[in-house]
Amino acid sequence: MTNLSPVVDRVTDRIIERSKESRAAYLEMVRGEAGKHSDRSFLSCSNLAHGFAASGEDKGAIAAMSTINIGIVTAFNDMLSAHQPYGRYPEQMKLFAREVGATAQVAGGVPAMCDGVTQGFDGMELSLFSRDTIALSTSIALSHAMFDGMTLLGICDKIVPGLVIGALRFGHLPAAFIPSGPMPSGISNKEKQKTRQLYAEGKVGREELLASESASYHSAGTCTFYGTANSNQMMMEMMGLHMPGAAFVPPNTPLRQAVTRAATQRVAAMSRKGDDYRPMAEVVDEKAIVNAMVGLLATGGSTNHAIHIPAMARAAGILVDWQDLSELSSAVPLLTRVYPNGSGDVNHFHAAGGMAWVVRELLDAGLAHEDILTIAEGGMRAYATEPTMDGDQLTWKPAPETSGDDTMLRSAANPFQSDGGMRLVEGNIGRATFKTSAVEKERWTIEAPARVFDTQEAVTAAFKAGELDRDVVVVVRFQGPRANGMPELHKLTPPLGILQDRGYKVALVTDGRMSGASGKVPAAIHVTPEALADVEGNWGPLAYLQDGDIVKVCAETGELSTTADLASRAPAEAPKPAMGMGRELFAMFRLSASGAEQGGSAMLQVAGL
Repeated sequence: MTNLSPVVDRVTDRIIERSKESRAAYLEMVRGEAGKHSDRSFLSCSNLAHGFAASGEDKGAIAAMSTINIGIVTAFNDMLSAHQPYGRYPEQMKLFAREVGATAQVAGGVPAMCDGVTQGFDGMELSLFSRDTIALSTSIALSHAMFDGMTLLGICDKIVPGLVIGALRFGHLPAAFIPSGPMPSGISNKEKQKTRQLYAEGKVGREELLASESASYHSAGTCTFYGTANSNQMMMEMMGLHMPGAAFVPPNTPLRQAVTRAATQRVAAMSRKGDDYRPMAEVVDEKAIVNAMVGLLATGGSTNHAIHIPAMARAAGILVDWQDLSELSSAVPLLTRVYPNGSGDVNHFHAAGGMAWVVRELLDAGLAHEDILTIAEGGMRAYATEPTMDGDQLTWKPAPETSGDDTMLRSAANPFQSDGGMRLVEGNIGRATFKTSAVEKERWTIEAPARVFDTQEAVTAAFKAGELDRDVVVVVRFQGPRANGMPELHKLTPPLGILQDRGYKVALVTDGRMSGASGKVPAAIHVTPEALADVEGNWGPLAYLQDGDIVKVCAETGELSTTADLASRAPAEAPKPAMGMGRELFAMFRLSASGAEQGGSAMLQVAGL
């Protein structure tokens, strides 16, 4: 085994030490559940009868408790391209389970919303808290205690983290995440981006923009850019929760079905009733969480995971922060450039060597933990292989020796960048994340007068009025979890990109979210503490900024500061909570939400996790 990087080793040890009490409490809870709910025998006859009443040919096996029963939690809907393929999965998985003497039932469904649909509009304010809702829905599905294992069907932004959080509270059960795969590549990303920018400049109309977008997002499967959804799939591999190489196999293909079959049958093999018990609680440990962070950095993944990783970790009793992520970034090289950080998409990435290449390179360089428990036999090293069909048989082959495209995928010895490109910036404005891998190095430092806004709509209006045609740090505040649910602000990227292309020095500072779909413009995002006052009445520094204050954002030195005397000012008046589109129903989530660095979760915060 290759010697582990001293930085990875140090950060892992620090996380283990920091999490000692909370991790022990989590494992004690899980082991208690394993003893209490080891099988369905504790349920009364009435309970059981309700649980298998509609199970058809599986009824006798479930009733007799003679078989392993697998719960399926699904995020299927047929509005969202990534989740549409899941419609036929349960009936297939029931057949796959029967092949090994097991049974399967759909335990429940979870909502799956798309930031691509709600981007820039009211529904986006429900987006982050949909993760908590998904976690709660997962818990409800599994609370019937009818199951010996669980399969989680989810792909996109908040869906996978929500499923992870909910499933971890049932960590005595083995679990496998089963993806559906990316849609075929559409028009080039360069062409799509050009049309978006022309539309923002008023040079093409809505008809041309819609035609361009429809040529990009055009069929069943995950969107093909490397945003949060595809970063989710990468992380499930790095944590050992997928079958090896499952992430980017296209939907509706024999290989995809074979990998789904293998995952279903693997869950049956990992149950307490067999001799290879692998509970999710032991798969998702401190080393697995570090592997997820390393993978995120090595692939230039979504900045949304600076929020999701701490939340998922907390559900397993593991405490991580942005300093951990930033330190790892200093040691983990950037091995990939996938759109928006490069020209090719995830299909091109997969064809060039994909996750098998990345895993092998990280393990061989001592940058990821090899000695973790995974759902695959063979540990993390098994993920340095890719699935393939040999006739009708599923097999795995080693990652290719050379990259299929060195403009997209490189070795650890010859990376695109010596660090992972996600840095902590902090100062008298707060702490924030800066994704350097998406920004040209000459723009890593921006110091300019601030223009302060309370809504993204106001930014767009100022841009259209020509008020931002200068060197400027655009500050968008009252966008944090407590203020309005922390919507993603990707809609700001085109106008700010236009200002940058005009030769101005431009940066964004916000307590809102930006995703893996965002790039080009330097941005200090997820600023914590957020502008809105916390439960004790303490306002975040952003609430005191005013137009014209000099603000400095520097990824080189890790600085986020202003020369203004904030202490002498009163905070700005916060916008009133919005009504409509169901936002008022999420008031309790906003009221109790933790800061972004702790995961931006009300559910975990109130539960004391």
